[in-house]
Formats: sequence, structure tokens, C-alpha cells
Amino acid sequence: MDSSPLPDLPPRARVPDVARMAGVSTATVDRVLHGRAGVRPVTVERVVRAAAALGYILDTLPYAASARRPMRLVFLLPEGSNRFLSMLGQLVGETRARFESFGMTARAEFIRSFNPELLAKALREAAREADGIAFMALEHPAVREAVNALAEAGTPTVTLISDIANARRAAYVGLDNRSTGRTAGYLMARFIGPRPAKVAMIAGSLSYRAHEEREMGFLHLFTELFPAIEVVGLREGHDDESKNHRQAKTLLNRHPDLAGIYNIGGGAAGIARALREARRERETVFIGHGLTPDTRALLIDGTMDAVITQNPRAMLMDCATVFDNIRAGREAECGMGRPVGEIILRENLP
Repeated sequence: MDSSPLPDLPPRARVPDVARMAGVSTATVDRVLHGRAGVRPVTVERVVRAAAALGYILDTLPYAASARRPMRLVFLLPEGSNRFLSMLGQLVGETRARFESFGMTARAEFIRSFNPELLAKALREAAREADGIAFMALEHPAVREAVNALAEAGTPTVTLISDIANARRAAYVGLDNRSTGRTAGYLMARFIGPRPAKVAMIAGSLSYRAHEEREMGFLHLFTELFPAIEVVGLREGHDDESKNHRQAKTLLNRHPDLAGIYNIGGGAAGIARALREARRERETVFIGHGLTPDTRALLIDGTMDAVITQNPRAMLMDCATVFDNIRAGREAECGMGRPVGEIILRENLP
């Protein structure tokens, strides 16, 4: 019997070895080798070739299909009368060719607003067919848990317009909302001028971190720079024009001398109607968010004084860039600039 020692066998390759040889992240290798879509064909080919060369896989044919399939994106947006969000959802379909240039398909899905359990459920359901999800987050444990579960399963999420704290979302695409609130406050104070005055806020819902941060920025600006201006209250209108009309009407009845209203969310037309009914559309400074056909008309007729907005097409393309970076194994926000907010007045309407 031959008792000579067996020759040393080379150690079996591991995922980090494949990643190193292919020049990608271990997460990208994991997506390719487990057949999950969303990785560029050239990257799939590079990973498969490295895995085969290292003996990590023996058959490369099963991976060919994933190299041909586009990355499937879903945009989850709140339904309702927020015209900016409706416009954003419409643009998802209209920019199909731009998404295709990234090797992606995209569709928008509208879900009931301000319901965290429904949003968490929609996230889980969308992940059954989507390779990436962009959504407007609600600050709630159920949503946070869903985002973390999707990250664990390899489905990246991007928060849009409103972020969520302490969750494993891949990136946030939107403005610095605290700074945006301060900007609204500064505009309001400059329009009102150097005199004691009362102003009020109407939010969609403080369950949106964006609305909460805008409120904080607005309040702190007056405390720091314009203490003679009193903020008399915050009301929630859930971005609904009818509810915003009632809230604004109540504010105007309680404070006939109200000098300004900051609409933190959508539903601007309802506030405008209340101002006209009270014949206060020329005396009350009205500042809001999102340039849409209705806010444009309100700027033109002088009911609104300023709209703070961002380019919706640029937002969608920023989302595509994030998902493209993830697919290629790069840092999620690689190559992205800081989102730019615009202050739109009647005199500079685009």
C-alpha cells in the first residue's frame, strides 16, 4: 500500500476571490451567481468568467439569461391630489426611453397616502418582481422593517423626496428639507417686511420626515432671525385640496390678520380658494412646494408668491444612476451631484 503523502490541493475559491478577479463588489458577485437581475451584461460576463476561471462554477450557461434581462424598477408613490407626485408618476412612463438607455424598465404604482402598514406591504409585494424600488418614505417602524428585509434579500431601495432614519435604504434622492424650510421662512419674512406679524403652516403629514424637517427649519428661522413674526400653528391637510381648504379657512377665521401661509406639502389649490373667499389673496403671503400647472396658475394670478421646487426628470434620472451604480458594484451615490432646489416666482417662471 502506497503511504506517500497526497499532493496539496489548491484552496477552493470563495466569493471575495471572484469579486477581486472580476473587479466588482462581493454584493455584485452574489447577485450574479444567485441569478438576480439588474447587473449589466458586461459585468455579468466578467463575473461569470472569473468564477469559471477560479473553479467556483463549472457551467456558465445558466447565467446567460440574467445578462440579457433589464433591471426592473418600481416607483411607489402616494395617491391623492398632490399634483407634483401625480406628475412624477406620469413622467416615469414618459421617460421610458431614458430608463432603457440604462438597461432598465420602470413603472409607477400609486398607493394610499399616509398609511405605513400599506406602504410596508406594497414594498414587500413590489420586491417579488422588482430589482429595485424607489419610494416616498413614511417614518414608521413597519416601513423601516420592510426596507431592512428587502436589503437583506438583495433588493435595493431608494427613498424619494422624503427619507427614513436608521434604515438600510441604498440612497436618498431629494432636497435637504430642513434647509428648504428655512428658505421658505426667509422668503416669507422678506415678503412681509420688518413688522410684527402672524404666519401659519399647513403640512401634508408629519409622518413624512420631509414635512417634519421643513417645519423645523421654518420655525427655527423665525426664532433666530425674525422674532417679531409669530408662527401661530401647524395643521395637517394630507395633501388634499378639500382638507387644505378647510384648514386654511379655519386659520383665516381665527386670525383675520394672518400675514402668511406656508404650504409644506401639496393641495395648494384648496388654500388658494380659502384665500380668495376671504378676499385675502393679495394681503396674505402664500409660499408652497412643487411647480405644477396649478401652482403655475396661482403664481401668474398673484395668489401664490413663491414655489420651491426641484426638477422631476432629474430626480428620476438620479434614481436610475443610483440603481446603475449598485448594479455595477459602485458606491450608490457615485458620480451624483447635490440635488438643486429652485425658487420660482411669477417673474422667473420657466
